[in-house]
Amino acid sequence: MNSAVIVVHGGGASCISKDRKERVRQGIVKAATVGYNILKEGGSAVDAVEGAVVVLEDDAEFNAGHGSVLNENGEVEMDASIMNGKDLSAGAVSAVRCVANPIKLARLVMEKTHHCFLTDQGAAKFAADNGIPAIPGEQLVTERNKKRLEKEKHEKCAQKSDPQNLGTVGAVAVDCRGNVAYATSTGGIVNKMPGRVGDTPCIGSGGYADNDIGAISTTGHGESILKVNLARLTLFHVEQGKTLEEAAEASLGYMKSKVKGVGGVIVVNKAGDWAVKWTSASMPWAAAKDGKLHSGIDLSDTSVTDLP
Repeated sequence: MNSAVIVVHGGGASCISKDRKERVRQGIVKAATVGYNILKEGGSAVDAVEGAVVVLEDDAEFNAGHGSVLNENGEVEMDASIMNGKDLSAGAVSAVRCVANPIKLARLVMEKTHHCFLTDQGAAKFAADNGIPAIPGEQLVTERNKKRLEKEKHEKCAQKSDPQNLGTVGAVAVDCRGNVAYATSTGGIVNKMPGRVGDTPCIGSGGYADNDIGAISTTGHGESILKVNLARLTLFHVEQGKTLEEAAEASLGYMKSKVKGVGGVIVVNKAGDWAVKWTSASMPWAAAKDGKLHSGIDLSDTSVTDLP
């Protein structure tokens, strides 16, 4: 029997305001706890990563599902992907509009179609055909994200815009049978063009899972992550003999030096080792293993508590 492990992230961020920090911490801890309980009850790694990401999609503090940022038309368009390391089966969706939990839709693509990736209207029809209720798009729009869009448009006009809007959520897990999986979900970047797709739904960029190597979920500047295939690049370093920590450092360093992109990764392997690494200012994360919950937001800030 393997030691079950789950690691979750709430997205690379430039800075998280003091008033939000506690809510973000609570959300990330809840997601890790939900995922870990699924594993403890004998659930699969795929069940656990999906369950953890659903918690984050339902939490308006995170840029996925109900907290998704808005495109330049003030609308939500979401991307998500999931992968099973046992057989490399994968499912992804992009530019999804009126669905509460895009990660659930991505899993259905993986399990109920011969495809890996559905987009926009095709994804919407597939959701309806499989009983996923459509919700009014406005239900996903928060006041905070309306203000963020206004601020971004104003700064863009004044040419002060910071391209590093880095919100994504993700999870990686290894179950008691030694299978690994990842799930990643996002609303993308503020003020993006309609139809823009980042790294999150792209297998090998937004995440990857292979029992023989490990599982990874990424976050950061999507265009940069796409250019370096950050997820698969990190696992390539693992294949070459680097530790998870060394591999994460090498691939994030490469992305920063090559394309000036910042971000973060969470990684596990089937032995139950795990690592979290980021080059953005902060990255909310939590990891659960052997009854202990590790969590943090900033580089200097890690706590360890007993799981209930």
